[in-house]
Amino acid sequence: MNLSRRSFLRTAAASVSVGGLTYFLPPFPKSRGADTPPASERIRTAAIGVGNQGGPKNNLKFHAKNCVAVCDVDQKYLAAGAAFVEKESGKAPFTAGDYRRILDRKDIDAVVVTVPDHWHTLLSVDACNAGKDVYCEKPLTLTIAEGRAIVDAVRRNKRILQTGSQQRSDERFRRACEYVRSGRLGKIKEVRVGIPGPNWIDRAKKPVPDSDPPAELDYEMWLGPAPKRPYNQYRVHYLFRFFWDYSGGQVTNFGAHHLDITQWALGMDESGPTTIEGTATYNKDHWFETPEKCLITYIYPNGVKVICGNADKTMPGGCTFIGEKGTIFVDRGKITCDPPDILKEELKDTDVHLYASKNHHANWFECIKSRKAPIAEAEIGHRSATVCHLGNIAIRTGHKISWDPTKEQILGDKEAAAMVSKAYREPWKLVVKG
Repeated sequence: MNLSRRSFLRTAAASVSVGGLTYFLPPFPKSRGADTPPASERIRTAAIGVGNQGGPKNNLKFHAKNCVAVCDVDQKYLAAGAAFVEKESGKAPFTAGDYRRILDRKDIDAVVVTVPDHWHTLLSVDACNAGKDVYCEKPLTLTIAEGRAIVDAVRRNKRILQTGSQQRSDERFRRACEYVRSGRLGKIKEVRVGIPGPNWIDRAKKPVPDSDPPAELDYEMWLGPAPKRPYNQYRVHYLFRFFWDYSGGQVTNFGAHHLDITQWALGMDESGPTTIEGTATYNKDHWFETPEKCLITYIYPNGVKVICGNADKTMPGGCTFIGEKGTIFVDRGKITCDPPDILKEELKDTDVHLYASKNHHANWFECIKSRKAPIAEAEIGHRSATVCHLGNIAIRTGHKISWDPTKEQILGDKEAAAMVSKAYREPWKLVVKG
């Protein structure tokens, strides 16, 4: 944490240009070699972030037997995660509060990154540069520009990165996308994407004053590249997602899942919408920053309208694809259609058959061995996160956004274009030069 700006710039090893700006990627440990296979058939993993989604009930349970190292800035989470790994694997893992100690190790092939969104890019880029494959939770990024930096790092270092968009490995969502792309609904006119309201109030009940951080939390490291702010127990851990410094509310939480499926169904995994506009209402007492209710409208190059939000009470959660010949609704554990006969007819060999994965984590492991792209590779994660970020930019500015998905630029709006990237707090910043 004492790295000076001068030494930071001196050790930066690569850069990537996004929208006319150059991002100098942060320093990284020496790589073990992009084409060097793992030392054994057993892929040795490290868990970076083991609370909530990263913990024993979620991501950690899928790779605990492979896990040789655990990292968390909260000592309570760290101890619980390490104990679970030891129980499952039979061996105590290496533990650390600083992820760089994990990336320095030669006995780690891949990392599972389950940390607040504002850390996703730095961790993923540093891991790729250190020769590690990556599983990174959704949304892949905090800003649009970060996504291109991750994709570049993955490609330069020939790494395998899986975005934690697990709905892609759900047969129902894949089936819905295959029927849409095979033309069973005719021309798609509209997609309706329902997301829940914020559960900050459910978790926190009411605000509390700022205070000193608890002894078990390295709050300085938790903040990392985010702006320096006083500690408040209702801004950290799960509740980070309702503050702009760290995340984008339910638009980047559930929207990252359902808008990802929308991109898949529309065949837009390497593209995106061209115009975006929306409205939002906020907590009247300013308990948290992201919207209580919102409604965002995206228009895609093919004329399809995508409506996302929770302000329309008639719009169910999940994805509703509306075409000339009928509709398909898909959500977790459910897929229906109108008329019902649409899903009764099996897809033919001549229809569209998409990448099939039955288990998201297993798909990642398989691709680490085969070196083939996983079902939610970096470009897909970046593009789907971009749709979410564009929606938030539209509702935060109140502007109708014009987006060029090829150049990845906001057109004719300096205020909105400035929100494509975000400065990092030193020494963790991606240095931006005009």
